[in-house]
Amino acid sequence: MTIDLHNHSYYSDGVLSPSEIVNLAKESGCDMFALTDHDTTDGLNEAKIAADKLGIQFISGVEISALWNGQTVHILGLNIDAHNQILQTGLIEHQNLRQIRAEKIARSLSAAGIIGAMEKTQAIAKTKMLTRTHFAQMLIKEGVCRDIKSVFRHFLTTKKPGGVVSQWRQYDEVIAWIQEAGGVAVLAHPLRYRMTDTKIKRLMSDLSANGCNGVEVVTGTSSIEEINLINIWAKEYGLLVSVGSDYHGWDRQKTQLGQLQNLPNIDNTIWRDW
Repeated sequence: MTIDLHNHSYYSDGVLSPSEIVNLAKESGCDMFALTDHDTTDGLNEAKIAADKLGIQFISGVEISALWNGQTVHILGLNIDAHNQILQTGLIEHQNLRQIRAEKIARSLSAAGIIGAMEKTQAIAKTKMLTRTHFAQMLIKEGVCRDIKSVFRHFLTTKKPGGVVSQWRQYDEVIAWIQEAGGVAVLAHPLRYRMTDTKIKRLMSDLSANGCNGVEVVTGTSSIEEINLINIWAKEYGLLVSVGSDYHGWDRQKTQLGQLQNLPNIDNTIWRDW
């Protein structure tokens, strides 16, 4: 089976509509597909209708920001009940934090000489939610930076113009939201947090001890060595394994939906009971 459990529509920081991204999943040969927009479930109903028409097994998902030891990490909620009130209350809180953060980012960029940062970024986004990815794409479009890598080298990170820290809920609370909604909690892309191996292992250990169900072993940019490493750590900390491209659809993004490396084994997958 071709499975991809981490993707974004324009309801957060992707380019395509939910139905368009489901159509792309079908074209890419996906048998099982999840939509996991940042801190919102607004696109799930449209995606489910499209997936049912195309015969793709659809998994309702969300990607939630969380704090671990003062650092932002992302936790996927998969196979959730999107109507669960506890989950939705938490997501609304995070959406409000995102609005506050966007305003602060825009002011900081304007102070650094990027005039009209908010208006130019809103022109790129197709919904009200503005993410760092939207600001990054604005900086590329304006010719301020060449690509995403250069954006985050010079902007949008701590002590750089546009670098704003948000007070997301703690990781154990976010895990609880997901599980209250009947879902499973999965640590997304563990090697993207600029942590040492020792710190990543501590992160995985802490999440596992607080009920996290799994970890994303294969991403759209994973090397064989990275996959094998995270797979070993998943076993060590009793975490199930998941796969997801983290597809957004922006120009120059190398990640392709459904185009993923194989798992080292399939005996311990997050979807084994689905």
